[in-house]
Amino acid sequence: MLRTHAGASKRATWWKTVLGLVFTALMLFPVYWMVNVSLTPRSDLRKNPPDLFPVSPTLEGYEAVVDQQLPALGISLLVGLGCVVVTVALAAPAGYAIALLRLRGGKALNFILLVAQMIPAVVMAMGFYAIYVRLGLLNSIWGLILADSTIAVPFGVLLFTAFMSGIPRELLQAARMDGASAWRTFLSVVMPISRNSVLTVSLFAFLWAWSDFVFASTLARNADVVPVTLSIYAYIGNNTTQWNAIMATAVVASIPAAVLLVFAQRYVAAGVTAGAVKD
Repeated sequence: MLRTHAGASKRATWWKTVLGLVFTALMLFPVYWMVNVSLTPRSDLRKNPPDLFPVSPTLEGYEAVVDQQLPALGISLLVGLGCVVVTVALAAPAGYAIALLRLRGGKALNFILLVAQMIPAVVMAMGFYAIYVRLGLLNSIWGLILADSTIAVPFGVLLFTAFMSGIPRELLQAARMDGASAWRTFLSVVMPISRNSVLTVSLFAFLWAWSDFVFASTLARNADVVPVTLSIYAYIGNNTTQWNAIMATAVVASIPAAVLLVFAQRYVAAGVTAGAVKD
């Protein structure tokens, strides 16, 4: 009887594994095709039927990326890192104040931040445009950093609040007994404990800024300040015959996000679930 049950369990597990592999292959096929086209020679791009594998691989698409897309990649990197700094600098103290300092109106503020995340980015972009025209922040890196941070900061505050609510109060009381101020306690006790949450918020802030298109297309139309998402969009319109170069740009633009997700996934899992269970 036990053997029969074990055999049925193995068959069920095998079936689920195969189904998972099939769905994974279907979801990753566009990524594979992007890589395949990026390595395809220009003479074979209109081949019918297309090659399922790069029969004669070439790096001419990636050479075009190096020649034409490096400035856009650099702009996106600066905007992403700037968004991370601004988001953590604002969200971490805000989460600390709401979770541990008994801030008046903390629950109402959390609700407002939740509602703020529901505002469409297009609506926010129009508001930013009207403000930036008066402040002279159009077509600037700082303008993009501030705009992207408005998306990342509310998420960061909510996540920091959830995590810091679970920090034992005894640690804070011990710090106060040693003469530490609220700010000193935040820097020396709370932030080191909140490493997973800091990494999670930083990752999401960077990815939002790196993949942003709405703010970029509205606030940075100058050729001197064009992030990679807007550059790829313009590249498609100007080089519809160079799909290998377009796909190579997309591959290169995807590498930072993929690398960050691979290396930070265990911290992200811990940071997202932090505060979900309390003793």
